[in-house]
Amino acid sequence: MMGHIDSYYAATAKGVSEHPRLQGEQTADVCIVGAGFTGLSAALHLAEQGHSVVLLDAERVGWGASGRNGGQVCQGHNMDHDELSDSLGKDGADRLWQLSLESVDLVKALIAKHKIDCDLKSGVLHVANKAGHAKEMQASVRYKQDRLRYNAIRYVDRQEVADLLGTDHYHGGEYWQDAAHLHPLNYALGLANACTQAGVAIFEQSRVTEIQKNAAGVVVKTAQGHVSAASVVLACNGYLEKLEPRIAGKIMPINNFILATEPLPDTLAHKINRDDVAVADSRFVINYFKLSADNRLLWGGGENYTRRFPSDIKQFVRKHMLEFYPELQDVQIDYGWGGTLAITLNRMPHFARLDQHTWVAQGYSGHGVALATLGGKLLAEAIGGQSERFETFTQLPTRTFPGGTLLRWPGLVAGMLYYALRDRL
Repeated sequence: MMGHIDSYYAATAKGVSEHPRLQGEQTADVCIVGAGFTGLSAALHLAEQGHSVVLLDAERVGWGASGRNGGQVCQGHNMDHDELSDSLGKDGADRLWQLSLESVDLVKALIAKHKIDCDLKSGVLHVANKAGHAKEMQASVRYKQDRLRYNAIRYVDRQEVADLLGTDHYHGGEYWQDAAHLHPLNYALGLANACTQAGVAIFEQSRVTEIQKNAAGVVVKTAQGHVSAASVVLACNGYLEKLEPRIAGKIMPINNFILATEPLPDTLAHKINRDDVAVADSRFVINYFKLSADNRLLWGGGENYTRRFPSDIKQFVRKHMLEFYPELQDVQIDYGWGGTLAITLNRMPHFARLDQHTWVAQGYSGHGVALATLGGKLLAEAIGGQSERFETFTQLPTRTFPGGTLLRWPGLVAGMLYYALRDRL
């Protein structure tokens, strides 16, 4: 797939459409920067409201983390409900919980409405690497069932996890029955085709170099053209770089890596993942895996915090996979790739209106498929004049990383090394 990194997702892409570079002048009600899940969802929902929309991407649709991730679509947030209640009160925490449920339903609804072929499957299993983590998960499941009246989740004990995953490494887990997993690049490409049908003008290979403000709104400039718009949405996430200094320090770009094996025999695939669910463990630097539509094991593991990827991504990730499944020692690794996501200090999304014309949604911290799709919808609502749901997220403060963009890297590396050490103890 021209213009995309080599990955299993790019090799199995469907519904690919070419979009031109921006040349000359365009006008729109809203200009969106970034054609990942946030930008695509915002563009689609704005167009359905009747707004004219121009969507720009520096590379290709879904080129960034939206087209490279583990494809898990799960309810909940990285902060638990009690923590959110302490910050926002019970009503605010309840609203965020309900929005997390809506985010998964929204992904499923968009796939159904626009007939997006993206290998949608059901079920996400979070598993405990330590006995203490299992106890925390058991309490968390009870809390959701008793306090939140949410019953599409259940605790699975150590033996059941072993039966499901063919390994005794894990101590228990929580099974999210209404969660899902999918082929993320094909989901992004499907959203892009829906955008085009709704009237969105998409321009690829059109890197934004500057955003100027004027009395009428903004002028968004690229090397060969510009867009005049009343509003601009920054949906760049881990690829924001220096485009908007006011928000750059709110996020930390980190790199995560995935491999894809050769197709596995049915018996081996069934042993490793009996019920064909997506799996994520409880390590701080997590492992996550699932089966592809053609029985490959897609395994995500390992991170780094530099601007460079490992020279051999396949081997970098493979050692994490073999720690849990040594029986895969002789299985061929066909693909290895990485992507850059953005985390925040509290691991909650950063939504903001920076000024009269500028909106941002970023920092999904590993929950990007569902929450970024929802973020786009909430941006569209807010730009259309209904900002209450968007403001539910803005009321949760997003702190700037200590030292801002200059010193955040050394601090993060020190912190991540500490937690990586705890993972091994």
